[in-house]
Amino acid sequence: MRAIAEEVPIAIEVNGIGYAVLMATPADLPDLAYGFALAERLIDGADDLIDAWTHATPQGIILRLLLAPHLAPRILDRVRHRTGESSCGLCGIENLEQALRPLPVVTAASRATDATIFRALAALRDHQPLNAATGAVHAAAACAVDGSIRLVREDVGRHNGFDKLIGAMLRAGMAWDGGFALLSSRCSFELVEKAVLAGCPLLVTISAPTSLAVARAAEAGLALRVLARADAMLATTVPIAGRSA
Repeated sequence: MRAIAEEVPIAIEVNGIGYAVLMATPADLPDLAYGFALAERLIDGADDLIDAWTHATPQGIILRLLLAPHLAPRILDRVRHRTGESSCGLCGIENLEQALRPLPVVTAASRATDATIFRALAALRDHQPLNAATGAVHAAAACAVDGSIRLVREDVGRHNGFDKLIGAMLRAGMAWDGGFALLSSRCSFELVEKAVLAGCPLLVTISAPTSLAVARAAEAGLALRVLARADAMLATTVPIAGRSA
């Protein structure tokens, strides 16, 4: 009999300001705080986040972030452009300029080969204890050049899982070191953006990409490998379906 994956509302407050509500697995929340803040471009590095702590309520969990004082204008500007509370990358953003902000260029390069990616794929299942118990959560893994798995985070939400992984790496001072990220999900544009902002040189996903994910990756110079299976995968040169004439 499988266990049920826990999912609760996580209300994120930044410097006392209500910022967003995520539906997430209530584990590794300090990692989530760091990764989320980086993905939202509220911080540039671990030192910018002074503290993160939680407060449990009957309705869910409040995750409070305290950022360095010089980052206050970023917080206010970002909050000004948010019209709602959501865990996705676009919901709650009021205009296209904020939704698709320019991305930095990825300067690092991965030295991974197809063989090492297949090695990481084969090993991923053994690093997913929560999914083994529930069958209902995503995994995000940081993989070394040789395909060994260095670090994994799990969550009911694919965005949250990647934020947790990036946050854990940030807190530990871990670099990608020519390796790659492996995600047990489709390749959405939000995951591409998180990878770029984290300086990840190669993003590998088990499911397919969207057209916007491919376009954003190309814009930033992020290498993609998608539809990764035990013995095959695709690069980003795939046809884009569903585009109107």
